[in-house]
Amino acid sequence: MEIADVLNKPLYVVGNASTVLEMSKTYPMQPFADIVIDFLNALSKNLMRGKSGFSDVATFAFWCRKAHILSEKAKYPECDSRLGRGVVFHSTPSNVAVNFAFSFAAGLLAGNANIVRLPAKPFEQVDIICKAINELLEEYIELKPYICMLKFPPDRTLYDVFSSMCDNRVVWGGDNTIAELRGSALPPRANEITFADRFSVLAIDSDAYVSLPNKHEIAEHFYNDTFLTDQNACTSPRIILWYGSRLEEAKQLFWDEAIKSAEKYTLQPVQSVGKLFAFYDAAAHEDISLIPTSSNLITRIKVNKLTETLMNFKYNSGTFFEYDVNDFANTRCLFTKQCQTLSYVGFDKAKLHSMLMSIRPAGIDRIVPIGKTMDFSLIWDGNDLIRTMSRVIELF
Repeated sequence: MEIADVLNKPLYVVGNASTVLEMSKTYPMQPFADIVIDFLNALSKNLMRGKSGFSDVATFAFWCRKAHILSEKAKYPECDSRLGRGVVFHSTPSNVAVNFAFSFAAGLLAGNANIVRLPAKPFEQVDIICKAINELLEEYIELKPYICMLKFPPDRTLYDVFSSMCDNRVVWGGDNTIAELRGSALPPRANEITFADRFSVLAIDSDAYVSLPNKHEIAEHFYNDTFLTDQNACTSPRIILWYGSRLEEAKQLFWDEAIKSAEKYTLQPVQSVGKLFAFYDAAAHEDISLIPTSSNLITRIKVNKLTETLMNFKYNSGTFFEYDVNDFANTRCLFTKQCQTLSYVGFDKAKLHSMLMSIRPAGIDRIVPIGKTMDFSLIWDGNDLIRTMSRVIELF
């Protein structure tokens, strides 16, 4: 099949088949090029003006502000000696609405043309952002060859074509998606950034938490970190580590508030059955027990012994493991390479970082306050996206 025929298969949302073909003729830009910063700032204003009502769209719009992008640029003083690699093919997850937009913005900021496979699942947020991009490209005509966004079901011929064209492939969506995409060869000099299946952890200092005045706000942050994505995001905490001497008091206060915040979440009957099945499956292999709660919105599972296999039995829909920490060294087996984010309540972050470094975990790439787990950064899963998606021209 001819490439032109293959490129007619997708549903194009931004750009078209001709845009894809033109990308090979584009010139890479320097990272944080003025025109890109201006474009993203205009996109931010457009989205904020639209007042979509979606918190994730508002978060993306806020991230794209010129002031924020310039603060990010300041972290890359070597921009003058870097250029984008060329074309980036982004395969984005189907269950997180706005992830595609952040991945695209990072690719553009790194100086590249971008082919973005949009989520297969319909999201109004995707439509809102793509509509705004299309409107702006009528003004920023010179960026048209650098942006193409499309939808298509799994298709080997499309994977092969887009992979063969790219200088960098960015794969979100987990282990199965990565394995599927790796069936399509990359050019010899192309590189790849993958974001595999991972899980995250929340640590709470019970003594500090009991004394905190803003428990409702903390519960709302917890809700945003977990229920907004139904715990499908790798950043969503699956297990809570409890520290300190006021454990039971803190747990009672924390979960009372968490249940109140979760009342806006709709739990379907099939999810309730799924949670029960997941617990029984885990109980057959791990030393755990079910903790009674006043609402099935929250499923609490007490972990009597941490193991490296515990998180193989993680589930969503408001399902949380809990473990009381007597010795921080005992948590090392939890922090495998699959562990991504450690969020916290009541800890001094420098102390928490020091504790973590003392056990030299195989995993954990981010330490953030509760409520900040989904805040996008140009360093993600330990990958510096700007430096990985650009190249250095060395001058002697």
